[in-house]
Amino acid sequence: MSVAWGGGRIGRLILAGTCLVLALTSVGAAQRRRGYGYGYGEPIKMATAQDFDGAFLFCRIIFRNAPNGDGNGWEVDYPRADQNLTFRLSELTKTPISRDASGQINHVVVRLTDPLLFHCGFTMMTEPGGAFFDDEEAKALREYVEKGGFLWADDFWGEYAFRFWADMIGKALPPDRYPIVDVPLTDTLFHMLYDVRHIPQIPSINFWAGTGGRTSERGADSAEPHVRAILDAHGRIAVLMTHNTDFGDAFEREGDNYQYFLQFAPDGYAFGVNALLYSMTH
Repeated sequence: MSVAWGGGRIGRLILAGTCLVLALTSVGAAQRRRGYGYGYGEPIKMATAQDFDGAFLFCRIIFRNAPNGDGNGWEVDYPRADQNLTFRLSELTKTPISRDASGQINHVVVRLTDPLLFHCGFTMMTEPGGAFFDDEEAKALREYVEKGGFLWADDFWGEYAFRFWADMIGKALPPDRYPIVDVPLTDTLFHMLYDVRHIPQIPSINFWAGTGGRTSERGADSAEPHVRAILDAHGRIAVLMTHNTDFGDAFEREGDNYQYFLQFAPDGYAFGVNALLYSMTH
């Protein structure tokens, strides 16, 4: 295992993972019983002004897919990844999280052109290799980033998907001013709460199970996972990109397979919690 509690002072994250196994069965099963999960009976929760109560709120960006893109749409991993990562944030840190009137974890979907986007300190997109932004959406995203917003784009595989995404994000953040850079393991991002010492390649649970445990979903074309970013004018990460890896499935599917959890959830949550803390403090 290549992740440790802050500075290694408390021990390996696998100890936390072992403890969390006791919770994941009841949490994951309870969520499925309640009908959580897109397509499991829960309607899409579009953002409203009332959702922003000062606590951490997971905002997912809804977007259209381009016909020549490479992605399965904005709703991949929705909403269990959003709920589970938020739940683990509350469990592993003292961060207050937003809850709805019934006490359930609050999470919202927001359009780039919705003014409520600017109330989201953190946003996430999944499978951005297929995303399409029109001029109005690109302008809104640029303004969001320039005003201090944070976007995490996760789960896109292979060079075609990366190039397509780079061109699309370039409409919002022109590469001459906002180049895409690799984030070194020495960056603060990797050391917020956990020391993340390598970039994990996390496959979808279906690919992993169907291939006997392989992790590279596009074979040689996606053999190396990357953490890349666009930095703001102060050198802080404004757009985080996790390419050739699928952190969202580590969150969404934590309760679906014991071995998948043990292999991928500790690394996934270590990086995910670090990313959330970074978004709130930088």
